[in-house]
Amino acid sequence: MGTYYATIKWNRGSDEFLKQKYSRGHTWHFDEGITVPASASPLVLRAPLSVAAAVDPEEALVAALSSCHMLFALSLLSKHGAVVESYEDAAEGVMEKRADGKTALTRVTLRPVITVSANAPDAETFAKIHHDAHEECYIANSVNFPVLVEPRLVLR
Repeated sequence: MGTYYATIKWNRGSDEFLKQKYSRGHTWHFDEGITVPASASPLVLRAPLSVAAAVDPEEALVAALSSCHMLFALSLLSKHGAVVESYEDAAEGVMEKRADGKTALTRVTLRPVITVSANAPDAETFAKIHHDAHEECYIANSVNFPVLVEPRLVLR
């Protein structure tokens, strides 16, 4: 169905590489010339070895799950006839040790707040739209941990 590409670039920049004292700052390069500063998470590795102002892989995965869900939810809401004014999600990923001793993201909770100005779905339809969006989301279908969705509808 499709092939996706990203180019990741890092340069040593320090004589301390063999002592594990090097910056984990790097860049992600995507199509159309988009470059995103990236780094190890400052929750995993403190500055100056990480770059707090950069995106880390863990938060990028949380953002990808949120973005994917949003795109499907907006499409379904549009097909339903709802006029969506805004969509905001304070998504949260939890990393912890699993039973097998490996550290991993163990769950992500999406908390989308959708503001609708006309033709708002009823509560049952709104819940079904988010259930269907979750079922269709490519990223959610690709991970091996629970992705919980706690949507809230705001009428304007």
